[in-house]
Amino acid sequence: MNPQTFIQKWGPGGPAFHLNEEQGAQSHFIDLCDLLGVPKPGSEDGYLFEEKSAVIGGRTGYADVFRRGVFAWENKAPGRNLDTALKQLLTYSLALSNPPLLVVCDRLTLCIHTQFTGHPTEVHTVLLDEFDQPEKLALLRRIWLDPESFRPKKTSRDITEAAAKSFATLADSLRKRGPQHAQDPAGFQAHADEVAHFLTQCLFCFFAEDVGLLPGRMFDGLVNNRKLTSDRLTSGMSNLFNVMREGGMYGNDDIPWFNGGLFKKVKVPLLNVLDVTELRNAAALNWSAIDVSIFGTLFERGLDPAKRSQLGAHYTDPATIMRIVEPVLQRTMLQIWEQLFPILTGLMAKSKKKNDASYKAARTRFIDWLDQLKNYRVLDPACGSGNFLFLGLKALKDIEHKSHLDAAALGLDREADLVTGPHNMLGIELNEYAAELARVTVWIGELQWRLTHGYEFKTNPVLEPLDNIECRDALITFDAVRGEPIEALWPQASIVIGNPPFLGGSKKRRELGDAYFEALDTVFSGRVPGGADLVCYWFDKARTAIETKGLGAVGLVATQSKAFAAAAAATAPCLPPSEKKPYFRCVV
Repeated sequence: MNPQTFIQKWGPGGPAFHLNEEQGAQSHFIDLCDLLGVPKPGSEDGYLFEEKSAVIGGRTGYADVFRRGVFAWENKAPGRNLDTALKQLLTYSLALSNPPLLVVCDRLTLCIHTQFTGHPTEVHTVLLDEFDQPEKLALLRRIWLDPESFRPKKTSRDITEAAAKSFATLADSLRKRGPQHAQDPAGFQAHADEVAHFLTQCLFCFFAEDVGLLPGRMFDGLVNNRKLTSDRLTSGMSNLFNVMREGGMYGNDDIPWFNGGLFKKVKVPLLNVLDVTELRNAAALNWSAIDVSIFGTLFERGLDPAKRSQLGAHYTDPATIMRIVEPVLQRTMLQIWEQLFPILTGLMAKSKKKNDASYKAARTRFIDWLDQLKNYRVLDPACGSGNFLFLGLKALKDIEHKSHLDAAALGLDREADLVTGPHNMLGIELNEYAAELARVTVWIGELQWRLTHGYEFKTNPVLEPLDNIECRDALITFDAVRGEPIEALWPQASIVIGNPPFLGGSKKRRELGDAYFEALDTVFSGRVPGGADLVCYWFDKARTAIETKGLGAVGLVATQSKAFAAAAAATAPCLPPSEKKPYFRCVV
């Protein structure tokens, strides 16, 4: 088949144009393979036309064509919504082993969406009228012959690091125009806090705009409007932030209710030409692709003047964090689901029709499982800028998503949104910059996960309140009446994970100060030796929570030092009779 014959057959007025979706899907694909001279389904293992299968929400869906490890393909009739088709593919791409290419086609338009792990999504579009162009046909052949060539050159980490550096430069410039530290330390700190909060609002707007939550590229339009004076730009940003707080009209656009606390306080500084230029540079980045697992740490270093020198320093990588998250959260919860699934399978095998006794019993057990996920709480009592919380949230949502797909394959599902979300994450962090970024990390992680898995965004509100990520001391507080130091309480949680601070030897008293050092010694007397590394207090509090508050498991990072030895000693009473499944997980 040559290009002209293909265009005439499948284009408007052609003999195949009016075939419905099911009639045209396979014949269109076979003709396309003939045109391109590439293998057809059935020519190799794992390359086939897919059978229909249940997907989330009680619907029926299928990838029209699937080539394992390469692509999933959805064909639609002309004029159908290709965004909807893409969401269908995203919803069940997990069941298809997450192929790196997702292709949607309505015969008039073919779109290739890249989904390479750790890389931003790119879209390549070819129109039917362009099928007679050799370069377009070469592009299409690469789907079969060289799929790796579609891998974007920049990684998500590259984009995140560029964004963090741009914001660090901007933060430094804005801070220098505030009160000088030597003359007014309190005023300098207040100004630095305002700068950090404003830039956190900006970075969220860039992300919200790139994922479609802010319509019409309005924030980009504000930043790139060269006719606006500095005071007019300040006014425009302030108005937008205030509308995002409550929801409503901004110009001709209806803005969702964002809530969440991020826009509760609005104070936009005057921006000079260099500030606006830096914002324009940031606006040009693909914010939808930022790497959430390192996002918080990099931005904290850029926005916090005390950590500015650490911007290029090493950060805890996701693989290390997963050495905690995988055994403590992921493996444990998957084991519970894998024990429940055969029970559901047996009940559904007995069910003859929907809503009979066996079906209702299976549905009740499944809903009980979802309630267990909904009420699961992950606490990081030294959460920093939220890296552990993000990966904990991702693991929990991945488990729920898998369980929905597995249940749907049995014919069992319910019309409902996912039950897991930011409310599952609890955090304690002393640094105000880090605490706010931890909240933003969790919010962006939730939105990014929904986007990449084909779920609609929540809009009432977009951002769940995250008061459960608290800015306070995790070890010591003071009695309101007597003023005496007492132990700080941790919220009730299912598991505890994190990377508490290490501080030992003479540095401990010097860094903490005499008063705090002695308060620790008083409050934890008989539990943690005064000379122990600071990390040991987190281990001791976790051990106590296991013994007295029903905490299920703990995973904390430690070091090969006396601190680790003391921490290991603190965990020893917490091991169950069989050491096959310890309550504590230490990463050294």
